[in-house]
Amino acid sequence: QLQLVESGGGLVPPGGSLRLSCAASGGTFDHHAIGWFRQAPGEEREGVSCISNSDGSTYYEDAVKGRFTLSRDNAKNTVYLQMNSLKPEDTDLYYCAGLKPGVVITTTLVYDYDYWGQGNQVTVSS
Repeated sequence: QLQLVESGGGLVPPGGSLRLSCAASGGTFDHHAIGWFRQAPGEEREGVSCISNSDGSTYYEDAVKGRFTLSRDNAKNTVYLQMNSLKPEDTDLYYCAGLKPGVVITTTLVYDYDYWGQGNQVTVSS
């Protein structure tokens, strides 16, 4: 079963950058599409971006398009979310998640994902 661990979060001033990592174990990593999500206290978890397991194609929600870049290194079983031009409204708990192996769809819907990390806090503040 796929297990995911996020890292790389922290405190950054507005306009700054962070790179989140999602390290996988326990499964065949390149069989899984991976998504990133975020959640503020008291709010629903929302999709941010996803990367396919087939050709590495990516999808971004409008709120982060042009500022965030998602990539994967299958040799290292890791997905990276590079976040630039960060805004205070990007402050959230960020989660990575995996689809079932072999599923080839582009989705940032929470209920499509079966494997979840524990979350990593990103705070954008001066």
